[in-house]
Amino acid sequence: MKLVYYLPSLEAPGGLERIITFKAGYFAEQGNDVTILTSELGDRKPYFPLSPKVKHIDLGIAFDYPYNQSHFTKLLKYPFRYRCFQKRFTKTLRKLSPDITISTLRRELNFINKINDGSIKIGEFHVTRHAYGAETLASGNPVLKWLKVQWNKKFVHNLSQLKQVILLTHEEAGFWPELSNISVIPNPIITPLNKKSDGKEKSVIAVGRYAPQKGFDRLIDSWALVIREHPDWMLRIYGDGFLRTELQTQIERLGLTEKCQLEHTVNNIADRYSESSIFVLSSRYEGFGMVITEAMGCGVPPVSFTCPCGPRDIINDGINGLLVEDGNIEDMAEKISFLIENVDRRLLMGQQAYEDAQKYKMENIAKQWEELFQSITKKDDV
Repeated sequence: MKLVYYLPSLEAPGGLERIITFKAGYFAEQGNDVTILTSELGDRKPYFPLSPKVKHIDLGIAFDYPYNQSHFTKLLKYPFRYRCFQKRFTKTLRKLSPDITISTLRRELNFINKINDGSIKIGEFHVTRHAYGAETLASGNPVLKWLKVQWNKKFVHNLSQLKQVILLTHEEAGFWPELSNISVIPNPIITPLNKKSDGKEKSVIAVGRYAPQKGFDRLIDSWALVIREHPDWMLRIYGDGFLRTELQTQIERLGLTEKCQLEHTVNNIADRYSESSIFVLSSRYEGFGMVITEAMGCGVPPVSFTCPCGPRDIINDGINGLLVEDGNIEDMAEKISFLIENVDRRLLMGQQAYEDAQKYKMENIAKQWEELFQSITKKDDV
């Protein structure tokens, strides 16, 4: 089968870039003809190495690069750049003539359904509708709110024209009552998991960017409550980002310097999971929450806020982990303390987490994708 994935760039170390690179490589290794199409990578290298079996084409349309350009310059050049983008995108798809084109629902969504290259168009939604444009709606600006409403109507219409829209969770599917072309396929575990925690280390782990979305400020407040009763335990948060200084200041203000450490991103995160006994997700929102399944795959039971979307789909409360009322700092502290104090329950949940995580292995998720590809191409032939 001939597949084309589109996303704007491959330069960032983000979840979208990581998952598309991994899936493209997997399907190429299985004998499919796979091309990743980008628009603004230019001569910069992908952050995650591409499989030699994956083809890559960049359209050379720098909407955002250089990143220090003024908003005025960006706005002034946008119409020209957009026309070039649409023209080159269309020309490239017609030349490649894939069986299926997979959109990540960016600018291309405005015209992809009209391209007569013979391919079936589907989309992957890697964030949650709950948080899409949340900053605009929270601003209180009536003009921005009106523009957001109009954009949303157009966005939903464009989604409805795709053959299928792939969402990551069943919870997310419930946020799109207007659409009848939805399928749910979760993200696979893409971190090599060759080590398993014994659940006995006095160590708690969290992983993610130091950004507001990840809610590490909430976790640190909660940890301050945990450490009052369990001063011999350590929390390590692995990541990088612009909030590092602010989070470190919070840690010092709460007197947690010796009991909470901000660690840099590491390549061998599975090793860090295996050295921990509890994983915590404190996010305000997620598209899926791959770090939950990664931790579970190392036998580490998760404790997570019930943020949209992911935790409710992944965690069976009280069986393979614990769910916490979203934003309830005290409840989070109590659930973490429960696992600290009840070693047997912690070990049982860790084992169940490990077993449940197996369904997120790539070979299992790939079967769902292959079934989808076969079903939509068969329907298209009828």
